[in-house]
Amino acid sequence: MGQVLAIGAIGIAGYGLLRLAWHIWRRLRFISTHRARDNQRLRVVAEAKSGKEYVLEMAQFATQDASKAARAAEQAQRQSEAAWQDQIRARRHEDELVRKAEEAKRREQNIQAECNASRMRGSPRDSEQSRVKRLEKAQRETRRAQEKVRNAQQASKEVAERARAAQAAAEKATREAAEYARAARKVQEAAEERLQRGIQPIVIPTLDEIAAAKTRVQYEQGRFHFAVAGVAGSGKSSLINAIRGVENQHQDAAETGVVETTVTTGRYPDPNPDLPFVWYDIPGAGTLHQPDWLYFNVQGLFVFDCVIVLFDNRFTETDIAILMNCRRFQIPTYIVRSKADVHIRNIMYEYGYDSAHDEVPRRESLYRTARERFIADTRANVKRNLKQAELPDQRVYMVSNRTLLSIVRDRSLGFSYKIIDELELIKDILDEACSLRYAASADDDG
Repeated sequence: MGQVLAIGAIGIAGYGLLRLAWHIWRRLRFISTHRARDNQRLRVVAEAKSGKEYVLEMAQFATQDASKAARAAEQAQRQSEAAWQDQIRARRHEDELVRKAEEAKRREQNIQAECNASRMRGSPRDSEQSRVKRLEKAQRETRRAQEKVRNAQQASKEVAERARAAQAAAEKATREAAEYARAARKVQEAAEERLQRGIQPIVIPTLDEIAAAKTRVQYEQGRFHFAVAGVAGSGKSSLINAIRGVENQHQDAAETGVVETTVTTGRYPDPNPDLPFVWYDIPGAGTLHQPDWLYFNVQGLFVFDCVIVLFDNRFTETDIAILMNCRRFQIPTYIVRSKADVHIRNIMYEYGYDSAHDEVPRRESLYRTARERFIADTRANVKRNLKQAELPDQRVYMVSNRTLLSIVRDRSLGFSYKIIDELELIKDILDEACSLRYAASADDDG
């Protein structure tokens, strides 16, 4: 993913895609230069004795974050006020020095006028020399006074810049405090609703189970751990390879195949060492012959920062089960439909597309029509399945691994007409990561 940092030749990509690429670049730059805090949710998992306690503790964390943000905003406001007072004092000092410099200049001018008048009168030589010395002294005093003014003006400028920076920091802190407060209220309301409706972890993993899951995935503090889960054959390995910018044949690629090739959880760090991302290829699940929460806990999905639920043709009960248990643990999820290019091409064939004989205008028209149908059908299918499972509506991202690989590896948006949700998927994952694991805002960095 780190290779998206370079967005040199954009080609014919639209302004909206450019804005997305720029946003992603800012996020990646922020993440590469700031250390992420530990995943608070895992601490709650380790300490909670029940699902109810887990939900309440998660709400408490949000409230604590809001309180910290409020205190930071108050401190920033005090610093801004102090900087403003410094600016006032600097301006007064500058004004005083300007006044003294003007007085020195007037004295110099008066002495100069006396010297000129003395020459016109033909005054004695001794008297003329005395006036010249007085004039030279006055000129030196004027230069010193003017130098002090220049120094004071530079100091005033620096103080003013600090005051502006302090004001901007105070405004930023105030915005963040308001956002944390809104988030805390939202989490508190959600906690109350979850407890009313019983939306909570059915069984909290034991400390031994948490430790075993962390060991199994080689969990590291300060890193982001992203799981890609779904039924066998949905293209999990290819998605991981594409989002990391590597070909399926690359020596560091996740193993791919027509049949399920993943029997153990695969771990794949981002090729860019500056980015603390690790991607996990979760073994594909078939029909669940065990309670969904047990499958979730056995796979150790509770340790991940987010879970991508990937599907190819059908959105299955297994996908619903993963989403449901992620919701119980309040783990961010992303529903992704893979192989968008293949599905669009198949719809084109349904409409009579002939790759050997159709000319460009017909091919482009069929592509647009098939693309629109694919997007509409996918959204409707996911919406219907979520509603049947009594889960809240959620966005589905449609991606082509080839397009995603081109964006990440080749650093190009040249084939912008093929892009559906690839950029927005990257953007939203990074946004979620920043909001959960950083105290500062990446938007305000740099």
